[in-house]
Amino acid sequence: MNQPTHHSNRLLLPARGWFITATLALALFLNLVPLGRLPFVPDWVALMLTFWCIHQPVKVGMGTAFILGLAMDVVDASIMGQHVLAYVLLAFVGCGLSRRILWFPLLLQAAHVLPMLLTSQLVMLLARMTGGAEFPGLLWFASSFVAAALWHPLTYLLLLPQYRPVERDDNRPI
Repeated sequence: MNQPTHHSNRLLLPARGWFITATLALALFLNLVPLGRLPFVPDWVALMLTFWCIHQPVKVGMGTAFILGLAMDVVDASIMGQHVLAYVLLAFVGCGLSRRILWFPLLLQAAHVLPMLLTSQLVMLLARMTGGAEFPGLLWFASSFVAAALWHPLTYLLLLPQYRPVERDDNRPI
């Protein structure tokens, strides 16, 4: 089990599968909210997928990324495979670097996550442009910076259900 990513002596319970699934489904729903192509709205699925690949690389990996990417390609009516390719690459890097990233404080974790999200966006952009789309402008990459800025509060929010109780019970070994 990974150590907590903040300065706390409390141990974390294992993440429950239903909670991981619910957060990924919520991220998929948030991506479907019709906000148009606003540049500062993060790719919620990419952010949530990155979080769980870093914190639970055994439970969430490239298979989950493939399924989420396929779902996003279908519902976004985009070039088939652009989200799949970007999310699988994101999951591969996230799972591969998870132990390293978790050693850092949250601000430096966000600094590690930012290039991962930018690379994911670049892969999607290259797939779109290969299919004939126009360059959306540099402001399109702002969503990765917003997502990296959300890393700190998102970490606390998503790890909150995993905290063990503070009170000491003499019947528990830990």
